[in-house]
Amino acid sequence: MTAEPGVGLGPSAVESVLTRYRDLTMARLLSDIPDSAEDELYSLVRDYPSRSGKGLRPALCLAVCRALGGDIEKAIDSAVAIELTHNAFLILDDVQDGSEMRRGAPTLPAEYGLGVAVNVGSATNLLALQHLMANRWALGPNLAWAILQESALMMRHSLEGQAIEVGWIRNNACDLVDDDYYRMCMKKSSWYTCIHPCRVGALVAEGKHRATARFDRYGCYLGAAFQIQDDLLNLTGHYSRYGKEISGDLREGKRTLVLIEYMRRCTAAQRARMERFLGRTRAARTEDEVRWVRDELLASGCVETVRARARALADEAHREALKAFDDNPDSEDKQFLLDLPYYMVERDS
Repeated sequence: MTAEPGVGLGPSAVESVLTRYRDLTMARLLSDIPDSAEDELYSLVRDYPSRSGKGLRPALCLAVCRALGGDIEKAIDSAVAIELTHNAFLILDDVQDGSEMRRGAPTLPAEYGLGVAVNVGSATNLLALQHLMANRWALGPNLAWAILQESALMMRHSLEGQAIEVGWIRNNACDLVDDDYYRMCMKKSSWYTCIHPCRVGALVAEGKHRATARFDRYGCYLGAAFQIQDDLLNLTGHYSRYGKEISGDLREGKRTLVLIEYMRRCTAAQRARMERFLGRTRAARTEDEVRWVRDELLASGCVETVRARARALADEAHREALKAFDDNPDSEDKQFLLDLPYYMVERDS
C-alpha cells in the first residue's frame, strides 16, 4: 500500500477504531476483576480503567494482530494485561510525581493516600499477570511463555526509562541534549506504549519471535511522537480536554524536549533563573514561578520547533508502518495503523 500522509481513515474513524477496541478490552477487564468483600481494594482497582482513556495500547495489540490475519479473541487476554499494566504504571507515576488530577478526577494518592495507591497499583499488576498466565490455555505454553518474556522485557525498559527521568530531577540535570530525551522516551514511553503492544499482537497472529522486530521502529517513532504531544498538551492544552493539571510537568521539574530546547536558546540570566527553579523541590516551586517558566517557554518559539519534530516523527512512523505491512492486504486495521501517527500528534487530549 502506498498511502500518503493525511490520506486514510481520518481522525473520527481512527477514534472509532480506538473506541471499539477499548470497549472490547474494558468489557473483559472489568468483568474479570474480583467482585468480593474486599471492596476497598477492587473498587479502586476499577477506578482508573473506568475513567475515559483512549485505550491506545490494547488497540495497537489487537489491530496489529488482526491486520496480520490473526484472531483477536486469542489476543484479548494479552490486550487486557497491557491495559492493566498501563493503569498500574499510571498509579505509580501519580505516586512518584505527586500528581493531583488524572483523567478529570483526583488521583488515587491524592484522594486515598500513598499506602492505598501503592497497594492498588500492586493489585493491578497482579491481575495483569493473571491474564498473561491465562494465555496458556488459548495459545499453548510456548507462545504464552514468549508473551510473558515480552512483558518482562517491556517492564525492564520502562523501569530503566523511569529511573533516567527521576534521576534527572534528583540531580538537577540542566545540560541535556535531544538524544538524552529520545533515549529516555524510547525506554519509558515507546516500549510500553507502542513497541510492546505491536510485538505481542504480531506474536499472537504469527506465532514467531522473528515476526516482532519489524514493528520496533514503527513503535519507537510512534511512541516518541505520542510522548512529545503529551508534553506539549501539558504545557498548552485545555484542562477540559486534557484531563490532567496543566503545567504539571513544570511543577514536577520534568525535562521535556521543549525545556531542553529552551535551555539551548536562552540567555545566561534566563538559564540561571531556570536552573534555580529546577533545583527546588516540587513543594518549594511557587505558582508565580511556574507561571514564569510557562510564559518563558511559550514566548521562546520552542513549542513550535518541538511540534515540528513530533510531526517529523509521525512521518517516520507512517513510513515504517508502510514497510512493516507491505505484504499484508489492505484492511481497516492496517489503515488505522498507518493513520495513527498523525492522529497522535494532532490530538488535544
